[in-house]
Formats: sequence, C-alpha cells, structure tokens
Amino acid sequence: MPLWVDKYRPNSFDKFVVHKDIADNLKKLVATGDFPHTLFYGPPGAGKKTLVMALLRAIYGAGVEKVRVETKPWKIDLPSRKLEVELTTLSSNHHLELNPADVGSNDRYVVQEIIKEMARSRPMGADGSRGFKVLVLNEVDRLSKEAQQGLRRTMEKYSSACRLIMVCSNVSKVMEPVRSRCLCVRVAAPSDAQVMEVLQGVAKKENLVLPEAFAARVVDYAGRNLRRALLCLEVCRAQQYPFGDSQEPQRADWELYIAEVAKNIMDEQSPKQLYLVRSKLYELLANCVPPELIMRQLTFELLKRMDDEIKLETVSYAAQFEQRLQEGAKAIFHLEAFVARVMSNVKTYLVSCGLA
Repeated sequence: MPLWVDKYRPNSFDKFVVHKDIADNLKKLVATGDFPHTLFYGPPGAGKKTLVMALLRAIYGAGVEKVRVETKPWKIDLPSRKLEVELTTLSSNHHLELNPADVGSNDRYVVQEIIKEMARSRPMGADGSRGFKVLVLNEVDRLSKEAQQGLRRTMEKYSSACRLIMVCSNVSKVMEPVRSRCLCVRVAAPSDAQVMEVLQGVAKKENLVLPEAFAARVVDYAGRNLRRALLCLEVCRAQQYPFGDSQEPQRADWELYIAEVAKNIMDEQSPKQLYLVRSKLYELLANCVPPELIMRQLTFELLKRMDDEIKLETVSYAAQFEQRLQEGAKAIFHLEAFVARVMSNVKTYLVSCGLA
C-alpha cells in the first residue's frame, strides 16, 4: 500500500488545493507549447516535487509516471586519470531525474560530462509534439561553484534539445548566472489552514473521524510542512484509532534521539560527555539525517531546556556554526564544535550562578 503522501498527491494542475495560483500559471505556460528552464525553490514539504511532476504530466501525459530506477557507474575521462562515479537516476521515456550533489566533490564532473551527454542526445520517446526532453535536477543549492558554472554552460549550449527543471530549498546558494537563465518559481510553505484542509480531506477519503483538537496539534507539530503532517497523521492512525482529543502526535525517532542528546548536554558539561555526544551525532549522520536538520533541531531542543539568560548566545552560536557547516566538508567537526561551545557557555553560566 502506498503512503498517504503519495496516494493523495495531486497529479494534475486541476487537482491542486495548495498553490492553486502557481498551478494555473504553469498550466497556461504549458499551453503555449514550450517552457524555459525552470527553478522551483521553497522550504521542505511545500510541494515543489509535486508541482514538477504535475508539470511533466501536463507536457507529456501519463507516460512520465512509468519510471524506472537505475544505479550504474559512469566512467569519465579526465586529463590525468579516469574517474568512476556511481549515480542513481529516475527516468521515464520523456524525462530523467537525478541529484548531482550525491557524488560530493565530483559533482562538477557529473554536470560537465554526464549531464552534457544526456542533454545533447536526441529527445527521449516518440512524442512528436515535443522536440525536447527534460532533466530534473534535485538539490542544486548543494552543488559546488564549479558545478554550477558547468551547469550554466550546459543550459546555454543544449537548450534546443533539453530543458532543465531544478529544485532547491535555498535559492541564495544558486549562482545568479544560473538563476537569471531560469523561470524562478517560489513555492512557499502552505499555511496552517491549508495544511488543516488537506488533512481533513485525506481523513474523509480514508473514512476517518479526525477530532479538531488533535488535528490542530498535528498541524502545529508539522510546522507548515505538508509532507510531515501527512506522514504524522498516518503514523498516528497506525498507532491508535479512533483518535482522541488529548492524543499527541507521534514524533519521529530521530527527533526523540536529538532530544536525548540535548538532555545529555544540559545534564553534564565535561570532555567525557562531549565524547558521548559526538558518538550520538555520528550515529545520526550515519542514518542519513542531514547535518543542517540536526543543527536546527538540536538548537530548538536546547532552547527548551536552558535559562533565558543564555538563549540568545546559543542562537548566535547556532547561526555561526550552521554557516560553517555549509562551507566545510566534514559535518561532524562543526556539530561537535557547536556542542563544545554550548557546553562551555552553560558551564560558565552555572558557575556564575553558584549552581556548579
């Protein structure tokens, strides 16, 4: 059985409840017979990928939903050596989707060679009404500057045979030369009222009785992230039904684990405790929790547990180390440095208050 977030995902512009205005504008654009390179940007769970798939369906029809997943090695000849990278792609007869940032520091070679090869080959499929194919690139804000430079050249050279649809969360990390060559579509996070409307619609289709008080708590927990709200509602449905007015949303395991890390930090500030926290941060990273998400969630959990006098400094440290996290290569260094800084600050405060 598919998850509700996939089962009730709108697959055409006419079915959109959230971002109806964006869907209508894209529908008019497709009706012209062509569209430019496009960049969708907005926070996680806002509906960027849903809009992309609806756009592809409007262009090519239902054929884009028949996709195949492939993971294969690509061999790239460099002047001094041969490079082999493994990349997972999602493709139909009309489009191909990939995430160049998955290969890390080799992303520029993926953009320069692999995407270039895809872009200059003949259009996929036998659809004679479209003289181009579409490449969907995820997380372009994680690409290096060299990769984005290569992407700009590819966009210019092969625009007649290929259209790029790019998706990112932070548009400020996409170079201006790339943004200026795209139709930029801002996909804002849905409002709490819109999230509530979607949850009530899904509950009705699933023949569920959804108490308003419980639904409000799910909406508040989701933080305007529609995907998170639907996943939370489905987990709560599996855990306990009928829903109760006093029922609490089920938090994700990684969130509970980060809350435990925050408790460790506030309970004891010592090198031994720092070593213990480091191992837990490693475990979170090993389970593919993004370091930016760890930093943000850890900061929220720490703020719940500390006195008002040191909250401002903690937020300042979080902003400082989050920036370093974006610029550095090893996430664990910056996460551990943030924890050490917070421990030092908490210890100094406790000593000054005579509590340690």
